[in-house]
Order: sequence, then C-alpha cells, then structure tokens
Amino acid sequence: MNGMDSADATGLQATLFDFAIGELVRQHRESFQPLWRVDSWVKLLIWLSLNCGCSGDETGMTRFVESLGPTVTTRMRRMFFERELEDLDLQVMADPAEQQVLVLPMGPGVPLDLERAAAVIERVQLANQVVADRGRWQVLDAVVAIPRLDAAA
Repeated sequence: MNGMDSADATGLQATLFDFAIGELVRQHRESFQPLWRVDSWVKLLIWLSLNCGCSGDETGMTRFVESLGPTVTTRMRRMFFERELEDLDLQVMADPAEQQVLVLPMGPGVPLDLERAAAVIERVQLANQVVADRGRWQVLDAVVAIPRLDAAA
C-alpha cells in the first residue's frame, strides 16, 4: 500500500476539520440564547474559545477569532444563522447583520409562496423578529425576502 502524500493528508485533515466544525456549530447553536441574535453568536464564540484553552477576556477572544481567520469565521456564522428544514425542502438564512430574512427552496422546482414562508418563519421562531405584514414581504424568483423589525439587532 502506498503512503499518502502530504497534500492528500492535508486535504483530508481540512475536510475533517470543516465537517467537525460544521457539526459542532449545528449541534450547539440552539443552546445559545436568544436565538437569531448577535448575542447568541458571541456566546458560541466565547464557548468555543474557552474550550480551546483561550482566556475569556477580550484579548483571548480576539486572538481566538483571528486564529480562525475570516474564511472559517464566515462559514461558521453562515451555518449558525441558517436552518435547513428537510421535511419542507426549505432553507432559512437569518443573519441579524442582514436587513432581511431569506427563505429559499433547497431544490429546484420546490414551490414557495408566502404561506409556506410564514410557516417556516414560525417554526424556526423568527416571527417576533420580522415584519408581520406580508404585503412587505417580497417573492423574488424562488426566494422570499422578509424585512427584519430591527436590522441592527
């Protein structure tokens, strides 16, 4: 059996890390309240940094986030603020840094209307953070864009 070259090993390690961090974020994101808020994201980062041996002060947190780098941090944040509802074949993207919550079909040809979007918003506990007036919701091709009540939350 041939030994694995360094590039292959590094690639597998990167894939494993990406998988592991994704699972860690998905499994623990509901633990950090309030859901769908920047506060919950910061709590996750603090928890991760402490479990990695960093100090809990501002310097320790800054070093932790810097060590992750912008690519990993962005991917983690995206995973943290999205939900895939496989039974409905819909995805919700609700980063509080964005002015709108997006509801998207997970596959081509999946019908999406305001009723289905509203059901998803209720199910993922976002109803109290978006504009209730469906007249202000926008159906854009296969995406429903729903304004946030407080875009700076």
